[in-house]
Amino acid sequence: MFATILLIGVLVSGFIAGVTLGSQAYFRGEMTKPIHERNWNSSSFDSLAEVLTGIKADSLQREPGFEVNDAYGSATLSTQ
Repeated sequence: MFATILLIGVLVSGFIAGVTLGSQAYFRGEMTKPIHERNWNSSSFDSLAEVLTGIKADSLQREPGFEVNDAYGSATLSTQ
């Protein structure tokens, strides 16, 4: 019984650690993790990223998770 509870505790702790590290990687742009189009120039995304990571997001260092191959997309998704 104790081993089962211990195993569940370790698995839950590992899951929480993985989610935390994944969130940091996404919001800080580590490992050039792609950012979705809807978050590229989003002020709410930037403020959420700053709250979660403690630093201001730099859009110039991010990798887009999509390709902009048309004039409309290129004009609306500037790199600031």
